[in-house]
Amino acid sequence: MRVLVTGSSGQLGHDIVERLMFEDALVYAPSHEEMDITNANSVKNTFDLFKPDIVYHCAAYTAVDKAEEDKKSCYDINVTGTKNIADNCLKHNSTMVYISTDYVFDGTKEGYYEIYDKPNPMNVYGETKWLGEKETERVEKHYIVRISWVFGLHGKNFVKTMLNLGTTHKELNVVDDQIGSPTYTRDLANTLLEIVNSDEYGIYHATNSGICSWADLAEYIFKVNKMNIKVNHVSTEEYLRITGAKQAYRPRNSKLSKSRLDDNNLNKMTSWHTAVKKYTKILNKNNS
Repeated sequence: MRVLVTGSSGQLGHDIVERLMFEDALVYAPSHEEMDITNANSVKNTFDLFKPDIVYHCAAYTAVDKAEEDKKSCYDINVTGTKNIADNCLKHNSTMVYISTDYVFDGTKEGYYEIYDKPNPMNVYGETKWLGEKETERVEKHYIVRISWVFGLHGKNFVKTMLNLGTTHKELNVVDDQIGSPTYTRDLANTLLEIVNSDEYGIYHATNSGICSWADLAEYIFKVNKMNIKVNHVSTEEYLRITGAKQAYRPRNSKLSKSRLDDNNLNKMTSWHTAVKKYTKILNKNNS
């Protein structure tokens, strides 16, 4: 099995490459210099030489706030880049795995978002990821996997930010009106391999189980790390007023239904509590 992984320097891409080391697979994880996904010829040359059976397309422009001002770069990477990958998956009959996001939804629904709910992205990042989904759907053998609130060992994320701020602050304001599920990339990498091995193509939602607000998540991070930090639960509007920050719109409801994993008897990821505990234990070990 020949497997191509884009975005291997990121949190998820790195963990997928690590996970594939335990499979009978020849893995190629090109750097940006080796394959520029926004350059059609660069992608074509890579596919023609490597001829992948499966492509995990993890490369993405993920700077949500910056994307509002830098629309072209965001579009080039998330839409044009995905189109180039999809075109070559079609040519080589490769299976395409596209990593999408809760941001394709507007967050106004009551209850959980199902895979068949109509997307309505409210920021540039979400819009480009949805357009990337449309490009992926052109590939006969495709998986679109929507995730949310990602944290892993290789890159920046909310957990690391809270741990860093906890060393310099005794009190933090964290929003409590955005609700969703954290996603630990090591757990996700295992689930992605199960999804791909199922041959049940289409859209999936995959996050750790359970839901929380960002404020709930911050409190738990401090609790398991025995850090005495007070977390003030504030609304998004209040947070922006206090900090003076300018942010792209964030969905208030990012609860993604994982019913398709159940329907296909696939691994539902462990609770976000367990994931955070495992993750911070590794972080602390690496930092000691």
